[in-house]
Amino acid sequence: MRIISGQLRGRKLQTFKGTDVRPTADRVREALFNILGSKPVNVCVLDLFSGTGALGIEALSRGANMAVFVDSSAHALTVLRKNLDHCGLLHRTQAIQWDILKNLDCLKLYPNKFDLVLMDPPYNHGMVPLAVMHLMQSQCLAPGALLVAEHEARTPPTIDSSKFTCIDSRCYGRTGLSFLSYDMA
Repeated sequence: MRIISGQLRGRKLQTFKGTDVRPTADRVREALFNILGSKPVNVCVLDLFSGTGALGIEALSRGANMAVFVDSSAHALTVLRKNLDHCGLLHRTQAIQWDILKNLDCLKLYPNKFDLVLMDPPYNHGMVPLAVMHLMQSQCLAPGALLVAEHEARTPPTIDSSKFTCIDSRCYGRTGLSFLSYDMA
C-alpha cells in the first residue's frame, strides 16, 4: 500500500498480516480523494477506525494541517505510529487508542474542531451510525464538517440525524462511500 498523491506520493505504508483488518483499497482511496479535491487542504482531520492510517496520511500528504487517528486496537496503533514516523508526520498527528463504539469522550477537550472525518469501520456491524452519534455528543465537529464513511456497497449507513445531509454516495465493487455534510443549525 502506497500514498497516492501529494508531498508523500509513492511512500510505502506498513500493513497488517492476515485478514483481520481490511485496508481501504488504493483505487477506492484514490477515488475518495479525487471526489474531495482540495477539501483536505489546511484542515484538521479525524481518522476513525484508522487501522494503518492510510486515509489520514493521504489527507496529510494532500495538505491537511493535522490529523488525529483513533482505533481500539493496540496492534493497529503500533503499525500506525510506524507509518507516521516513516512519513515524518509525528509532529502533526496524534494517535489515540479508544473504543469508538463506547463514546468519543477522548475528543471532547481536544482544542481543534475537525473539518474532515474519515471513517472505515468493519462492514455490516452498524458502526457508522453509532460513531456519528458519538461524534455529535463529543462536539468535536467544525461547522460544515465533511464526514466520509466507507461501508459495504449494498448497505449504506442510515444516519438518524437532521444535522447530517448525504451529499454524495458512490460504489466501487463491494465498497461504498457516503459523503455527509454536518450542519450545526
